[in-house]
Amino acid sequence: MSKDPILERRSVRRYTAQDVEEKDVRKLLEAGMSAPSAGNERPWHFVVIRDRRTLEGVMEFHPYAKMIKECAGAILVCGDPSLEKYPGFWVQDCSAATENILIMAVQLGLGAVWLGIYPIEERVNGLRKLVGVPDEVVPFSLIPFGHPAEVRKLIDRYDQQRVRLEKW
Repeated sequence: MSKDPILERRSVRRYTAQDVEEKDVRKLLEAGMSAPSAGNERPWHFVVIRDRRTLEGVMEFHPYAKMIKECAGAILVCGDPSLEKYPGFWVQDCSAATENILIMAVQLGLGAVWLGIYPIEERVNGLRKLVGVPDEVVPFSLIPFGHPAEVRKLIDRYDQQRVRLEKW
C-alpha cells in the first residue's frame, strides 16, 4: 500500500508476468467511476481488455504502446457525448476517470501508464474497430496495468515558479 499515491504515481511501462486479480481490476474501475464529472452525468464507459491478441493489436496503430507486450491487461476509457449535461466536458470527465485509475493502481501496488488515444483519429478508429466501440462513443485513453518490473525514483515535482498568488 502506498502512503501517498498521488505523489508516488509514475508512468510504469515494464511489468512482471504476474497476473492482476479481478478484485483489483474492479477496484481500478470503481476508482474511475468515482471521478467527478460535469453535472454528475458520468459520460464514460470502460472496456477491460485481457486478451493478448487484442492487446497486441493496439501496437499496430499506436506508436507508444510497446509496453502492451508485458502488461496484465488494459482499461479503455471511452466518452459518450450523448450522456453529457454540458457539451464538451466529457474530455475533462474522462481525464479525471483516467487519473483516478492511475492513482488507484499505485494504491494497490500496481503499475499503469496513460496512453493517449483521443484526439488522434488513427488511434480512435483503431480502438473503435479493435474492440467494437459504437460510433457514438469515443475511445479516450488506454491504461495498460500490471505488477511493476521497475521501481521508478520519486521526484519532487513541485515548482514554485509555476505558482501565482491572486493574479498572474
